[in-house]
Order: sequence, then structure tokens, then C-alpha cells
Amino acid sequence: MDGTFLHRETTDFSLGNIYLKLLTEILLPVVIGLLLQKYFHRFIIRFSSYLSLFDKSVVLLIIYKSFAESFEKKVFSTVSTSDLLIILAGATILFYVVYWCVGFAARFMKFDREDKITAQFCGTKKSLIHGTVFSKVLFPASMPVGIILLPLMIFHALQIFIISVIAARLGKQIV
Repeated sequence: MDGTFLHRETTDFSLGNIYLKLLTEILLPVVIGLLLQKYFHRFIIRFSSYLSLFDKSVVLLIIYKSFAESFEKKVFSTVSTSDLLIILAGATILFYVVYWCVGFAARFMKFDREDKITAQFCGTKKSLIHGTVFSKVLFPASMPVGIILLPLMIFHALQIFIISVIAARLGKQIV
């Protein structure tokens, strides 16, 4: 069965390798970060602006690398305008469904206004970096990762745009 973007291929893979990559590329950095936070808290606070810039730069480079590889392999040439519009519509619907569900859960748990807003903003946030890392771990190197990440990239950009519009509107209400 062929998908809209991907075609089925059989390949051998080892779950052991996937688990090892997940541990070393995702879990290990988190654990190291927690340990560094615990033992170097003062250093981290003192140089937080530099560390934040470094962190954002690394994220940007990882995402840039995925995009560059995808454009170099002409991965996006297979995506039609109608497919792109369908992905955009799906991402928009997904955003508003999650935003509404988080808002409903926050009201149900009797969050105050500020906590409800925070929950909705954070509840819709998806990290493009995690999607990039997970895709590198879960899919073979021969697979065009850019096409897999396309919906995530669209969702991420859409989420930033919609949340900024909502935040500006909420900011005007407070003033």
C-alpha cells in the first residue's frame, strides 16, 4: 500500500540498535543535563544567557542540517501544493483540538486564568528538535527524513504564529 508521501519498502533493522540510539542520543543527554544542573547550578545561572544562545544555536544547526539534506536530495519536489495545503489544514486542526482539550482540562481542574493560559501554550508546544532526533534514531539513514518531518515543521511554525497572535491579544486584555 502506498502512502501519500512514502512508499513501503522492506529493510532489516534491529530493535536493539534503536533502543541503544534512544538511550544514548535522547535519554543520556537529559540525564547529563540534570546532573550538570544539580552540580553546576551557580555556573548555569551566571552564564544562562550564553548557554541559552548556545542551546538555541545547536537546535538551529540540527534543524538546518535536516532541511539542507532534504533540499539537496530534492525530497520536497514530490510534495504538491494540494498536499501541502492538506498538511497545513491538518496541522491547524490538530493545534486547535489540542489547545481546546488542554483548556477544557485546565478549567475542569479549576486552574486560575494564568495557569490555564500557561497550560494551553505549553500543551500545544511540540519541539522540532525532538522530532529531528527521534527521526534520525527510528528511521534508516537512507530514508528521506525531511519528508517525514514536514508535518512537524509546519505544525511548529503554525504553533509559534498562532500562539504569538493569542499572546498579543491576551496582552492587550491585561493592559
